[in-house]
Amino acid sequence: MSVSLLRTADQLRNIAVLARLGLATLGPAPDPDRECATPGPEVSAVLPPRSPQLVADYIRWTGGDRRAWKGRVPPHLFPQWGFDLLGQTLVDIPYPIGRVLNQGCSYRSLATLPAGVPLHVTAQRTALEADERRARMTQRLVTGTAEVPEAVVAEVYTVVRLGKGGGGKKPKREPPRVAADAKEIGRLRFSARAGLDFALLTGDFNPIHWIPLAARAAGFKRPILHGFGTLACAVEAVTRNRLAGRIDRITSVDVRFLKPLVLPAKLGVFVGEDDDRKTLAVGVAPGGPAFMLGSYTTAD
Repeated sequence: MSVSLLRTADQLRNIAVLARLGLATLGPAPDPDRECATPGPEVSAVLPPRSPQLVADYIRWTGGDRRAWKGRVPPHLFPQWGFDLLGQTLVDIPYPIGRVLNQGCSYRSLATLPAGVPLHVTAQRTALEADERRARMTQRLVTGTAEVPEAVVAEVYTVVRLGKGGGGKKPKREPPRVAADAKEIGRLRFSARAGLDFALLTGDFNPIHWIPLAARAAGFKRPILHGFGTLACAVEAVTRNRLAGRIDRITSVDVRFLKPLVLPAKLGVFVGEDDDRKTLAVGVAPGGPAFMLGSYTTAD
């Protein structure tokens, strides 16, 4: 399904964030030796309820059941309402903010997030580790309501590649793969405009996701899908095909985004068991290349 351009009206706050970040890249280069306290300061806001039409379009795009989600907001929509605050936790980092890449995320669904109520949101950069080659960061986003302050607790894992020499030739690593014994439980089909659709739903209008020229300038053949988009569709596939549509069964998800998903694309969602945890993967086939790997937990 294509998402209406009218959803842009729901993303004005996030578009303003992108504009500020874009202007920041035009300023003086940050000093990598500057002190950067970690954990960083907390930033908080009370946000208005999400637009009912935005939530409905998002559920439909991810393959979810609108009837099952009636009166609720999917926890994996957190990148939409958290975009501004998560951006604020990075303004003081001593690295080029335009080179920050998302490597994965996790979230815990501790309580129902009801639709139609203001969201109480707090974000904080909780970790920053750097060496000559890269800087890795973790950001924590807590979302709730006035009655339930902690309904969804998410962590976002990001990296900035510093481009400095590490010395010597790096050993060639085996590319991440879907487990050979994983079971396919669903198929994902992303159109060439899936990046634009997800941008309209979340406000992340980074041009590499929807403008071919920008994607090629960044080293990709065509636009690539947001990792959060892959995650949301995979979670809904598990709910639909593994958990009989019971949206309250998944209590946590933890994934890493391993390979750019160039659009258009057709992929499988795979699950399995590994050391008493339920594994989750998005890739081509069992034993084949993986675009996302992780795990999830369910309530009994």
